[in-house]
Amino acid sequence: MGIIQDSLDKAAEHTTTRPIPKSGPAQMRFLVKAEKGSTRAVAELLGISQRTVERYVKAQLKRPRSDLAARMEREVRKRWQPRVRERAKKRAATTDGIVIETRARFGFTAAPGSTDDGRIRLITQALPPAYAARLFDAQAAGAAEQDLQNIAAEGLQEIYFKDRGRRADGLQVEFTDIDYVELDY
Repeated sequence: MGIIQDSLDKAAEHTTTRPIPKSGPAQMRFLVKAEKGSTRAVAELLGISQRTVERYVKAQLKRPRSDLAARMEREVRKRWQPRVRERAKKRAATTDGIVIETRARFGFTAAPGSTDDGRIRLITQALPPAYAARLFDAQAAGAAEQDLQNIAAEGLQEIYFKDRGRRADGLQVEFTDIDYVELDY
């Protein structure tokens, strides 16, 4: 996965209202319930035997080895409170927008005589709901990381650098050498 994709996933995790199940059996029961009762599907998902899944569900096994525990936690986090996540996404895409914090190199294509050398900038900017909706739609459609970066760059270009069209007409922003990106909604 890419850096923007990971940031969107992490932001979605922060919208949950309850903590995920802690114990191995509780996590396994949740995964089986999420997969509509199919222990076989959970076994394939985690790369373990169906019998092992059944033992965790019955609490015959309680402490998974560290690699299995990490896989279980990752899969539970992906599936935890889907309706809460969808409501938060819908709210961000319609009314609240999304906040992006990034440290990256920004270069410009602008009118002659301007400074167009790329330089590292730390930017924290609220983007309007339209850009949040575009990011969510692209993520749901399975867009490539570069497409997600282009949407974020366009949002920063219009809101931060062009100040919603009040300055720097014709400016084109390049969003490269990303150190980190954090999204919140």
